[in-house]
Amino acid sequence: MSTTDARGLKHEELTELRKRGVMAVQNGESPEDVARILGISRVTIYNWLALYRRGGPDALDARKRGGRKRKLDAKSMEWLYEAITRKTPDQYRFPFVLWTSRLVGELIKEQLGISLSKASVCRLLNQLGLSAQRPLMRAHQQSPEQVDHWMNNEFPSIRAKAKREKAEIWFADEAGIRVDAYADANCLPKGGRSIVSSVGARIELSHISAVSPQGDFRFMCVGRCVSSGLFIDFLKRMIRSTERKVFLIVDSHPTHKAKMVGEFVESVADRLELIFLQPCSPEPNPDEFLLNDRKTTCRGDIPSPVLSN
Repeated sequence: MSTTDARGLKHEELTELRKRGVMAVQNGESPEDVARILGISRVTIYNWLALYRRGGPDALDARKRGGRKRKLDAKSMEWLYEAITRKTPDQYRFPFVLWTSRLVGELIKEQLGISLSKASVCRLLNQLGLSAQRPLMRAHQQSPEQVDHWMNNEFPSIRAKAKREKAEIWFADEAGIRVDAYADANCLPKGGRSIVSSVGARIELSHISAVSPQGDFRFMCVGRCVSSGLFIDFLKRMIRSTERKVFLIVDSHPTHKAKMVGEFVESVADRLELIFLQPCSPEPNPDEFLLNDRKTTCRGDIPSPVLSN
């Protein structure tokens, strides 16, 4: 790897290099990766980030020198980036396992002796290319090795078998739906509160759906929990919806493995085959993402609740 000697660059070239490096970090690239690609040292990239934090894009101008002392220098910013990306708050004895802007502010004050406002902390995180990300929830029983094996070995075998038998591959899952569920926020003056009017009784539905790798979709809604009998009804609908054999991939829920479901699948073995995912491993199932989107993104569009301010 070649090393860039900034001393041999013209002011315009060095300024452009600084801006490219800072922009890459803000777009989510690791400072270490940016330093390696640009052929500069780790200290240099963090120094550029510290310059940018002090005065924005103008501070990256190589012709400018001096200025007021920075609260966070290159060494401090490098330490902070490493602390946030490679450790969790509980390792610093904070009573939480996810980083928030408040905790980052407390970490800076405790470890570096520098007090920053919440706005300054958020701006600092943005300058380091860090943003709030929702954690992926995974069961502790899940085996990443088994998931990888299923994705890289088992599913290609299933796909090859389906091709030989001229069958269709589908992924299925179930979810509960509360018709009065309402998760969105409402914009109001500070201190105001919306009122969501709903019926006194809780009306719940169950939703069974299946999606194919090509994006085809089948679903069924029922007014009670999905039992073995209802799951068999859905399987019958799946069979009727196509002339080809169906390879239906589901999780290991007890309903899917019930004795009566197994007996039904055996009775239509020429038309249907159930395939089970690894336990506690919903990631390979695209229908999981569809149901999650329905629960989060689409809930605010449900027209049934009546809002009043």
